[in-house]
Amino acid sequence: MRIGLICFSDAGASLAEHLCGLFAIDKSDVHSTGKFAFNNGFTAHESVSADMATLFAQYDALLFLCACGIAVRAAAPHLKNKTTDPAVLVMDDHGKYVIPILSGHIGGANALAQQVAALTGAQAVITTATDGTGRFSCDAWAARHGCAISSMQLAKEVSAAILTRDIPVASAFPLPEMLPAGLVKEETGALGIYIGVKAEAPFQETLRLIPRIVTIGVGCRRGTPEETIFDAITAGLDQYKVDIRAVCRIASIDVKRNEAGLLACAEKLGVCAVFFTAQELNAVPGTFEESAFVKQTVGVGNVCERAALCRGGRLLVPKTAVHGVTLAAAIEDWSVEF
Repeated sequence: MRIGLICFSDAGASLAEHLCGLFAIDKSDVHSTGKFAFNNGFTAHESVSADMATLFAQYDALLFLCACGIAVRAAAPHLKNKTTDPAVLVMDDHGKYVIPILSGHIGGANALAQQVAALTGAQAVITTATDGTGRFSCDAWAARHGCAISSMQLAKEVSAAILTRDIPVASAFPLPEMLPAGLVKEETGALGIYIGVKAEAPFQETLRLIPRIVTIGVGCRRGTPEETIFDAITAGLDQYKVDIRAVCRIASIDVKRNEAGLLACAEKLGVCAVFFTAQELNAVPGTFEESAFVKQTVGVGNVCERAALCRGGRLLVPKTAVHGVTLAAAIEDWSVEF
């Protein structure tokens, strides 16, 4: 998590110096104005508020060391969505209290506030309802465990309902015997949570928490457009009911390292693209459907399945041909922990 600090006073500058030491934050990531910036080697701004859009894009979390009102007014014009906004926190410039004010769960502001409090002796003031009652928070849990959330509206409904009653949870992975307060093991009901990579809906209204643990292996001809690769991936995953939000990377052979369509598709999905040599792919254990032509061309007879499995796991979608693209999907080993 990249953290930016913002201060406007001598006391705030002193606290910023202290926090830089505790969190290994570079002084260039402390933002201020006038003498507070120049005297301490911080990044100087004529107006921090005027540059707030840049800071919102630059950092995962912004910690204001000032009055709460200043932080709220500076951040408010730049708020877009709780799933994409950075965590925003405020700490009084004497370091007594630290308060997460935006993205407490998904952005990690609550967790960061507690970490700051533990290291500085400040008091963390957490105001989100589930934290106050000790009940399970679906969005905070999803953020901590790298899961996508199928519907923010359903997440709100679950968060509201869990304050007054237990919510059923089902999972494609084994659930621990002890569940957090607010959850009960059930596979039917009006509203519930399902944890898994597939588009299952065991409840009348199912909030799916989707681990990002699926690698897509891709083989394609040179010059295949991004749209063709994306459509092939979508169609292949749909065939096996795998949610595309479970994808964490696209993998292929290293001769495709500069394939524009493949790289653009990875960027569109918001995932990394990784590439392996023919030697690495041939070393993947297992029995695969081989193509003599492909082996003669690139040195390995099955790119997509071997690439999907090159970092381990098990095959979830076998070799599938769509629009001239071959793809496969592998799922990493993963477990549900609370």
